Amino acid sequence: MKHTTVATRQLLTDHFGKRIAAQLDHSVASVHPDIAERLRIARQLALARRRIVILQSTAAMHTQAGTGQLAWGGGWKTRLASVLSLLALLGGLLTISELGDEQRAHELADVDTELLADELPPAAYVDPGFARFLQLKERN
Repeated sequence: MKHTTVATRQLLTDHFGKRIAAQLDHSVASVHPDIAERLRIARQLALARRRIVILQSTAAMHTQAGTGQLAWGGGWKTRLASVLSLLALLGGLLTISELGDEQRAHELADVDTELLADELPPAAYVDPGFARFLQLKERN
């Protein structure tokens, strides 16, 4: 199978589309006028949507000439703003992580302090009989 270029494929697609359009235009005479009007409106809406999609896609992609790679677009100010916002995001995530770790450490230290300062020895809390005693005490 031959490898065709993009331009050749585009020409073939355009030719095929024109042939289909010609056959549809030829057979429109046998369609009821009400249906023909609805088809005309649908065709206009489809073409309008296609134009919008094409405009959006060309506005969204800035390609560097000849390379086909996406460009940052907007110049050095846009790049600097993007890098600074990325650094701020990473800094915020690291700060949240550190504060969370510090808070958990304080909570565990408070629990350890309560266990050691209590009248009961720490071994009592893991004793199944003591847990049963606390459950019975709560019911009464």
